[in-house]
Amino acid sequence: MSIVKINVLTVPEEQRETLEKRFAARAGAVESSDGFEWFELLRPVEGTDTYLVYTRWRSEEDFQNWMTGRGQSAHRDGSAEGERPKPAATDSTLWSFEVVQQAAPKQD
Repeated sequence: MSIVKINVLTVPEEQRETLEKRFAARAGAVESSDGFEWFELLRPVEGTDTYLVYTRWRSEEDFQNWMTGRGQSAHRDGSAEGERPKPAATDSTLWSFEVVQQAAPKQD
């Protein structure tokens, strides 16, 4: 079964718009990667400053291949001179899971 990677980002309220715009600007950066299955950026609703970046992959190997290849360039996000903008998140943790059960809505 698939694996899930959740990047847990601490984002101060004043940086939320910046973070969301940066993800919107990178649309398509992962979708055509071999083994990629799903992406979601989850905005906190109340009581936390934690965003979740959910990605699902066919295998750990597919995720690692993306991280060492296209993932590195997607995270550079700098100017032509190689400058990187200030990160919108103040902290980041990567959670890893194996999918052991799944369900989808019933089709009529």
